[in-house]
Amino acid sequence: MSNPPCLFCTTPLRHTVVDLGMSPLCESFLTGDALNEMEPFYPLKVRVCESCFLVQLEEYVSPEEIFTEYAYFSGYSDSWVEHARRYVEMVVERFRITTDHLVVELASNDGYLLQHFVERGHEPLGIEPAKNIAEAANAAGIRTLPEFFGRALAERLVADSGPARLVIANNVLAQVPNINDFVGGIATLLAPNGVATIEFPHLEKLFAENQFDTIYHEHFFYFSFLTAREVFEAHGLELFDVEELSTHGGSLRIYAQRRDEGAEPVAAGVHRLLEREEAAGLRTLPAYSAFGEQVERTKRELLAFLIRCRAEGKSIVGYGAPGKGNTLLNYCGIRTDFIEFTVDRNPYKHGRFLPGTHIPIKPVEALAERRPDVILILPWNLREELVQQLNYVREWGGICVVPIPRVETALA
Repeated sequence: MSNPPCLFCTTPLRHTVVDLGMSPLCESFLTGDALNEMEPFYPLKVRVCESCFLVQLEEYVSPEEIFTEYAYFSGYSDSWVEHARRYVEMVVERFRITTDHLVVELASNDGYLLQHFVERGHEPLGIEPAKNIAEAANAAGIRTLPEFFGRALAERLVADSGPARLVIANNVLAQVPNINDFVGGIATLLAPNGVATIEFPHLEKLFAENQFDTIYHEHFFYFSFLTAREVFEAHGLELFDVEELSTHGGSLRIYAQRRDEGAEPVAAGVHRLLEREEAAGLRTLPAYSAFGEQVERTKRELLAFLIRCRAEGKSIVGYGAPGKGNTLLNYCGIRTDFIEFTVDRNPYKHGRFLPGTHIPIKPVEALAERRPDVILILPWNLREELVQQLNYVREWGGICVVPIPRVETALA
């Protein structure tokens, strides 16, 4: 079988970073009626391009199949909403965004971020392809189009409303297989003096912190700053600043402007991060080859811990039903023989079952009813927030454990 082409530069993909076997779509939660039906699994094999060093999956499933109805509502994470509020304060002040400027967020979800613009008197526009989530945002008073973003929609928006002074795209760059159409759309939508800010998990952190569970079919790409810069430059956009964030286990926020018309100076941090990634070897194939062995070791350690707990008669329950948790559980073969159920704050997921493992999802109140000995925190990136919320498990001697970057107790 021939090697698939790189989704950015079309170079044949001949090098594997890690193979996580077969896995279902991580946000496709099942109803009870579907448990006896055939469930599709797809290869979860990560490759790296030897030309542009973009780490990627093949497109096995189209975005339309994944995102037309989606289960992830950003507003259920208090820390994420607060992260968005601080961002809005910063960006309005730094770039002097007024209520006369058009602000557009791509993949705006339930309006968790744009609500902070609305509170300031702005009339922002959200683009959210998941129809169920777009409906929730519109019901909350945040104007949201239920469409996929690309050059065609950008051209239509410019014709209807003019170009955007600010374009926001948080945790979506990895989720669009036609990366050239998406970034080209940002370039089309941006005003001559406009700024785009884009957040995405940092590949350097994925490797350093062993965050293999952030790999799933909904995420087609895993970016270094080096490669992100190359992608944006290919569409006439200059990255003039970058911030390293703690969100999602370690993310980058990049700032882009039109290369030929932007007025912002290039910050020193841009050159420092490029140099650091070069020094780490992210432009050489050996830097990508050791990850698979590291992932296998984590799988063995987690299974050994769970087997030991069950042998000692301890009960184990999960906390959260994030996409990353489904990658972890399916790769490790962890089902109801280890985890009785998991809980989640999102009512959409209650009464449903995790894809592949069929672990039932219950409301958070089920924890206090069951009083488990061990709680496995699946959204480990929210560790600090959740440990505070789960402090009450000490009442019955329960402990909280995180699986990534290694198995360790987060609350005892």
